[in-house]
Amino acid sequence: MHSTRYIIGFILILTASVAIGLTSLREATKEQAARNEDIFNKRAILSAVEGYLGDGVASVSDLSDEQVIAMFSKMEQPVLDMEGNTIEGIRAEEIDMAKERKKPEAERRLPLYIYEEGGEKFYILSVRGNGLWDEIWGNIALKSDLNTIAGAAFDHKGETPGLGAEIKDNPSFARQFKDRQINKEGEYVSVMVRKGGARDKQHEVDGISGATVTCDGVTEMIYRGINYYQPYLAGKR
Repeated sequence: MHSTRYIIGFILILTASVAIGLTSLREATKEQAARNEDIFNKRAILSAVEGYLGDGVASVSDLSDEQVIAMFSKMEQPVLDMEGNTIEGIRAEEIDMAKERKKPEAERRLPLYIYEEGGEKFYILSVRGNGLWDEIWGNIALKSDLNTIAGAAFDHKGETPGLGAEIKDNPSFARQFKDRQINKEGEYVSVMVRKGGARDKQHEVDGISGATVTCDGVTEMIYRGINYYQPYLAGKR
């Protein structure tokens, strides 16, 4: 029968061996994991212009990783300050919106992705806000008139499956935003997610039943998020 000292020593050696093995595995896969996360984020951004990807591509999921990277290499990727000025020396894909949101508003940087297909430019804006349980975020693509929404895509950190999580899991929710307009009679009004169903088909979409707080969060996120870009958009009109 082994002594207590032997058992403790064995456990310590085993624990150390497992820790070293896991650390080695993490380091060995670190570069690939970072690449996978980067590709995932790029696909999420391109989802906002799904339907305008060209070459008969119907969905972002039809694109290979190499095609996604190639599309981003051709995009204009300015980074804006809160006054709408371009910040030199940095590309939009280098901006972490979660970190920017922790800064005072006046110090935040805004990523902008300008995707071009068939001679038309699409301006993809990144927005971030709060849902019921945690952060939600999305990408809103505007057509070249900087008023009409070409498409939208949303994600979340911890919304309830079957309810608030439908902003991501149910494609029909995001599809409602296509062709909605963010301006009304020349004034910025954004797009509202309305409980009980949209009444204004140009500026509202249907809410998700049972997910009022999440839907209100999406409304607030879009209004505030696009409003941050207004100094830049106003200068381009």
